[in-house]
Amino acid sequence: MPEALHFTGDAEADALLAREPLALLIGFALDQQVTVPTAFSGPLKLQRRLGTLDAAEIAETDPQRLEDVFRERPAIHRFPASMARRTQDLCAHVAEEYGGQAERLWLEAADGVELRRRIEALPGFGEMKVKALGSVLAKRFGVEAAWELTPAHPTLGDVDSIEALEAYQAQKRAYKASVKAGSAPDWPSS
Repeated sequence: MPEALHFTGDAEADALLAREPLALLIGFALDQQVTVPTAFSGPLKLQRRLGTLDAAEIAETDPQRLEDVFRERPAIHRFPASMARRTQDLCAHVAEEYGGQAERLWLEAADGVELRRRIEALPGFGEMKVKALGSVLAKRFGVEAAWELTPAHPTLGDVDSIEALEAYQAQKRAYKASVKAGSAPDWPSS
């Protein structure tokens, strides 16, 4: 297990992502229409504001209170209401399906097919997040079943330092610019 996942530039947030499986899942849930550092800093902000990262407690939190926590400045996400709901739905799923232990999602998956099914069942997790989370699980945590989900193109699984994050983000921006210009290479963003 890594000591940190270098997704935020904040040592405490990066360490939380590595040691707390639910934080990793919440970070991926928030990784939509914000930068990687913003998305993956969200779990630490949530923990500080709520006082917990327990899936069952978050699932049972009054929805308005959770939305207020997401709106508190600086906001956890640019879409605080929808992301508070998504986080609460994710936590409810983890509490119900995995007894609140997010790591059971990948530790108990028999193979890549089952792991893909489990990840796709998470609220807000589509194909790109399946590949990106699979890559992180395989390359950073050594989860054997996750190798089947790892794409050939760069993902967050390839990020092992703040410099690698910067290079990944620059590559992703260049790819998006090429898509906009109509000259995209075969490398899809994730």
